[in-house]
Amino acid sequence: MSSRFMDLSAKIYVAGHKGLVGSAIMRRLAADGYNNIVVRTHAELDLTNQAEVEKFFASEKPEFVFVSAAKVGGIHANSTRPAEFIQENLAIQSNVIHESWKNGVGRLLFLGSSCIYPRESPQPIKEEYLLTGPLEPTNSAYAVAKIAGIEMCWSYNKQYGTNYLAAMPSNLYGPGDNYDLNNSHVLPALIRKVHEAKARGDKKMTAWGTGKPLREFSYNDDVADALVFLMNLPKEGFSSVAGSKTSPPLINIGSGIDKTIKELLETVIDVLDYNGTVEWDSGKPDGMYRKLLDSAKIRALGWSAKTPLREGIKKAYQDFLLKSA
Repeated sequence: MSSRFMDLSAKIYVAGHKGLVGSAIMRRLAADGYNNIVVRTHAELDLTNQAEVEKFFASEKPEFVFVSAAKVGGIHANSTRPAEFIQENLAIQSNVIHESWKNGVGRLLFLGSSCIYPRESPQPIKEEYLLTGPLEPTNSAYAVAKIAGIEMCWSYNKQYGTNYLAAMPSNLYGPGDNYDLNNSHVLPALIRKVHEAKARGDKKMTAWGTGKPLREFSYNDDVADALVFLMNLPKEGFSSVAGSKTSPPLINIGSGIDKTIKELLETVIDVLDYNGTVEWDSGKPDGMYRKLLDSAKIRALGWSAKTPLREGIKKAYQDFLLKSA
């Protein structure tokens, strides 16, 4: 990057630094030469605890904050534990955003998800489609929490003149992912299912749903690159997406390409060289039919995704193998 808004010695706090996006942000910052990054594990700092977060910010005084800490999961986790998803996410983001304001953080980047948009959104989904229709019921608790985070960033910007921006990536995957079949998102779940079917020598495997829904996937290192890019925008560029009084400080991050779940599974099967057949369990939920993001806004600023899906799946599978060893 030829120019940086963040000095290499600036104190940067990455909340959720061990997660899928947080770990990628750490890799990106390290590669760029940043040398004053502040992190805390969950054991060291419970972000749902207001008193702990207040003490941390008063002591550390970070200049920049990436809010990648969140409780996340796939359809099964979201639909069976909605109370946990709304309570924990509301608590984390409320504490971190409020203490960032109290302690003079210069810029904050809040990470959300494409599930914030209405279930029946026109495609591709533009930022202005937020709150124009009902949400997908299987993850509405998580989505409402993230929408509240967007509104909180906007409210603090309007009332206090802060520079807080909310970034919404498409479905995430990559090194550091969660491969637990009860809690993971669709792509890591498929990687594990295909791997285990191949390892057992199964001639047939079962996949959830009909395979018809379309999903857009973002490799986590690409998303981290986008987040650091956004944080380093010159003042005018950052204000163009974070400073409006009439629209929320919201920006999509996506590849611009979506695949059906069936096509996705076929790619995973090909990468892992599995020779069995697939049986679809249509009794299981499909979730939202399509959620392709319109990422024209971030592309106009000069960023675009770099990692092709097949290449990303290969890297994710290598990560899975390392975790499973």
